[in-house]
Amino acid sequence: MAKGKKTIFFCQNCGHEESKWLGQCPACGEWNTFVEETTGSGITKGTTASARSVRESVRDAKVVPLTEVTADDDARCKTGIHELDRVLGGGIVPGSLVLVGGDPGIGKSTLLLQVCRMLSKDKKVLYISGEESQAQIKLRANRMGDFSSNLYLLCETNLEIIRGVIEKERPQLVVIDSIQTMYSEEVSSAPGSVSQVRESTNIFLQLAKGLCIPVFIVGHVTKEGTVAGPRVLEHMVDTVLYFEGDRHASYRILRAVKNRFGSTNEIGVFEMQQTGLAEVENPSEYMLSGRPENASGSVVACSIEGTRPILIEIQALVCQSNFGMPRRTAAGTDYNRVNLLMAVLEKRLGMALGNSDAYVNIAGGIRMNEPAIDLGIVMAIVSSFRNRPIDEKTIVFGEVGLSGEVRAVNMPEQRVAEAKKLGFETCILPEVSLKMVKGIKGIKLVGVRNIGDAVREI
Repeated sequence: MAKGKKTIFFCQNCGHEESKWLGQCPACGEWNTFVEETTGSGITKGTTASARSVRESVRDAKVVPLTEVTADDDARCKTGIHELDRVLGGGIVPGSLVLVGGDPGIGKSTLLLQVCRMLSKDKKVLYISGEESQAQIKLRANRMGDFSSNLYLLCETNLEIIRGVIEKERPQLVVIDSIQTMYSEEVSSAPGSVSQVRESTNIFLQLAKGLCIPVFIVGHVTKEGTVAGPRVLEHMVDTVLYFEGDRHASYRILRAVKNRFGSTNEIGVFEMQQTGLAEVENPSEYMLSGRPENASGSVVACSIEGTRPILIEIQALVCQSNFGMPRRTAAGTDYNRVNLLMAVLEKRLGMALGNSDAYVNIAGGIRMNEPAIDLGIVMAIVSSFRNRPIDEKTIVFGEVGLSGEVRAVNMPEQRVAEAKKLGFETCILPEVSLKMVKGIKGIKLVGVRNIGDAVREI
């Protein structure tokens, strides 16, 4: 006979178990992350049978040399959405488990329904919803266009039922919306708890690997922006995608923070429209639309996301402070980096910024932290401080060191080529990168060794 249930405390961050509540998790070091869960305990009748089954499985298990394993990258399945394929690393890998997270209303369900629409033209797709009824999904689908009869809907939250349906129907793609609504009757805690989320993910992992079916999972996020539930959830899946952007704005950015089958530096840019998410194939042009003319404090810089160069507008506003403590604000980039660059300007160029408020913004709401935009931030601050507009046909990029030197950045030729394609006439870049872009004609290249050389070009 099984003994009664007992209480166990789980860490929501890493899934570590303890018999009593602790203020700090001994495994990951986070504070106040333990939550109470009830679980079965004791020795059951099936323990002996289970051990016997394990011994039989060990005898049947086979080890294979790595050299004899075949893996073909052509096995990837294209979704028909190029921006999503780029982030995934070239397409969907059979048997992969993909987690899609993001703020409420950002477009997670919309994107996955569009993926189902594209793939259901020649594949059997199963969309499982635990939050919406079939009529609600149909209303959303009507805005996107016509759907194939190969797309099947299942509104269910019971894991045992869902597992049976998947094993019976054998679809070629499964979408789970969302993992926090799923529950297993074998786990006594409520849906969305640490135990339920971990058990649900484990079951879908077994289905994905065992049946070689790609599974997409939608995950809710916390107020900190991370996927709700134990941190071990992100470790179990193959790929973690995050939707970024203001849900009140039209653009969306899909970014991979973990990808076992591709790069984590790629991003996909989408625009929310009435018919769903539309791909933005040229994000540079999109980000630069509506630029002010002959305005001080505005400069175009170039950042690299994966293999894609993106041109962004950096804006700065420097004005006299009315208080004893100057105010500094950074939107879209690292606040501490802005303070560091302003300190370099004060020390190396003698600019009196100590009594000035400074506001730095990357237009369009996109967030960039690449060091290559350092020179753009410096030029924007100097332009606003001196009230001197920078030529709108000029683009800058380069990393700035503490000595005021402008250091080389990676892939300068791609950055210059993107600037030339969008009609820029002058490019201010690190002098050490000039030899790598000499072959590009039709754009004036100005190499600078330090921020003093760059400022003199204004």
